[in-house]
Amino acid sequence: MSTLDCPAGLVELAHDLADLAGGVHRQHFRRPLAVDSKPDGSPVTAVDRDAERVMRERIERAHPDHGIEGEEYPSRNAAAEYVWHINPLDGTKLFLSGVPLFGTLISLSRSGHFLLGLVDQPILRDRWLGANGHGTVLNGKSVRTRACESLSRAGVCTYGPDGHAAPFDDAIRRVGTRAKWMRYGAECYDFGLLAAGFSDAYLDAGLAVHDFAPLEVLVRNAGGSVTDWEGRPLTTESDGKVLAVGDGRLLPELLDELHGRTAP
Repeated sequence: MSTLDCPAGLVELAHDLADLAGGVHRQHFRRPLAVDSKPDGSPVTAVDRDAERVMRERIERAHPDHGIEGEEYPSRNAAAEYVWHINPLDGTKLFLSGVPLFGTLISLSRSGHFLLGLVDQPILRDRWLGANGHGTVLNGKSVRTRACESLSRAGVCTYGPDGHAAPFDDAIRRVGTRAKWMRYGAECYDFGLLAAGFSDAYLDAGLAVHDFAPLEVLVRNAGGSVTDWEGRPLTTESDGKVLAVGDGRLLPELLDELHGRTAP
C-alpha cells in the first residue's frame, strides 16, 4: 500500500468535483425524470450522465495529464500515474425513490494505489473525505472507527440479500448468523458511517473500482482496514469482493466465515 500523502491541491479539487455533482443532484431530486436501462437492467438517468460530465470537464481543465475512470463514460488516459475514479450517482434507485441516501463517489489513485476517497450526500449535505496524510473527516471534523473485538459483538452492513450470485450470498449469510446484527440494503452512505464508528464491518461482492476505492481510503485513514475476501490490500486491480472493518481484530474471524472455515 502506498504511503505517499495526497497533495493538498488534489484534496481541494475533489471537493470542487463533489460540489459540481451535488448541484446537478439537487436540481433534479424529487422531480420528474426520464429513466433508461443499462444492458444489465440497472437504471440510469440524465442526472448520472450530467454529474459525471461536469466532473470530467473539471478534471480535464485542471489536470489534462490525469486519467479518468467512471461509471457512465469510457475511461480516459487510464495508464496515467494519477487516475480519478468517479461514480456520479451511487444509489440511483434511492435517488429515484426520493430517499436521500445516495451519493457521489470520488477517489484518486496513483500508480494503482489509492490516495483519496470521498462520499458526498448532497441533500443531507454530509461529506466524508479521507486522504493519505490528512485522515478522514465528516463535514470537516475528524472521525475514527470504533473498537470491536469479535464478530459476535459486531454490526455488519451489506447490500443483499440475494444481491449476488451464489456462493457469495451464502458466504454473506454465514457472516450474518454470527454477527450481533446485520443490516441489508447498504449503499455508499454506509461507507462513511463505518468510518465514523456507527457500524463495525461492511462486505460486498461485484463492486467496480469506482465503487470500492472511496471505501478503502475512508476507512483506512479512520483507523480501520479494507481488503479483498482473501485478506489482500485493495488496489485498482482487485476483483470487487470487498471486506471493510473498523477494528482490525475482526478481519481474521470474518475471513474465516466468508470461506466457511469455522465450525457450524
